[in-house]
Amino acid sequence: MQPLLPRAASRRLDALLRAMPVVVVTGPRQVGKSSLVRDTPALADHQIIDLDDTQMRIAAERDPEDLVRRWPKVVIDEVQRVPDLLLAVKAAADAERHATKGRFVLTGSANLLAMQQVADSLAGRAGYLPMAPMTRGELLGFGTTGRWDELWHTPFNAWQDRLASNDAIPGDWRDLARHGGFPVPALQLDEAARHEWFTGYAATYLERDLRAVSAVDSLGEFQRAMRAFALRAGTPVNHADVARELGLVARTLRRWLDLLVITGQVIELGAWTVRRSTRLRRRPKFYWNDPAFAMHVAGVREPDGVHLETIVLNDLRVWAADDPDRLTLHYWRDDADREVDFVIERGDHVLAVEVKATTKPGPDDWKHVKHFVREYGERCRGALLLHGGDETFRATDRVLVTPWWRVL
Repeated sequence: MQPLLPRAASRRLDALLRAMPVVVVTGPRQVGKSSLVRDTPALADHQIIDLDDTQMRIAAERDPEDLVRRWPKVVIDEVQRVPDLLLAVKAAADAERHATKGRFVLTGSANLLAMQQVADSLAGRAGYLPMAPMTRGELLGFGTTGRWDELWHTPFNAWQDRLASNDAIPGDWRDLARHGGFPVPALQLDEAARHEWFTGYAATYLERDLRAVSAVDSLGEFQRAMRAFALRAGTPVNHADVARELGLVARTLRRWLDLLVITGQVIELGAWTVRRSTRLRRRPKFYWNDPAFAMHVAGVREPDGVHLETIVLNDLRVWAADDPDRLTLHYWRDDADREVDFVIERGDHVLAVEVKATTKPGPDDWKHVKHFVREYGERCRGALLLHGGDETFRATDRVLVTPWWRVL
């Protein structure tokens, strides 16, 4: 059996267990939520309730209050399958004058805060830990994310020396994209077996996870929509255009895209502007949660630039989930259609990241991020252009060009 590799989320989980009576671990199926909680020493004395087990699920549906009262500390796996358990957990937590920290740990394959069936979000009682597919640092066995925090706290003029001095492991991002970050296909399966795994994963998602959140009239049409979204990953989606192409109603397509976001299969990335009030008026971009699954859904065999962007975004998401300062991730596009892939915002400052699959980046590759740095001046701590080659150099006074693997 493949040994369990350390996950970056472990640090955040330990912190939440010390602070909150309820901890909710969310993320798509097979991302490693159950393995994380079962492998956490602080949860060794918790009773595990697996709601994928039919008998346990029936018992939970029949009397959720009894189930949560039966043991002093409980892990409830796949809690979205019995939403009434959340109300029972809330009641049990409220009944304690001094709530036991880490008493309830819930895992779910959907964004519980967005599910219509969930009557209470456990506000003030729960800490939330979103999980994503494994980062490169996790796949290599280090349990880490990229060097984002180090770069954030280092003056730009020292970035090049810092990145050149570390023991970074070179790699081909295309291999990483083909394997993806779901633990089983990434670590245990060859190409043919990965294809079969993703086929089964998609079927399980449609037949179980999706149905647990919302009724969909035609799963076949929904699958076609999934493919359309996968082919448009990394771009703002024009619902009307896609609906017209598929012969669907735009309102239906918007609802289906929302379902993919709720269930963690698709990641919504909002636009960044200086004025927060204008951000909601900008159309978001969407990425698939995993490059290998995105390729499978789209029906493509060779990865391209958007899959490298997905790898970088996944790493940023895992890092952001562990950040106590609640940094946020965005993309940027101005009225002249200049665009930067990712903008990291923490407090009043930002860091810009552009991603290019080319092995020989040139001025056309960094012209938009160069404009971004000039536009926002001291607000921007610096900018990176991550690429698929080997060279590290300064493109401008505050834009550093470096291989993706030197950061991830």
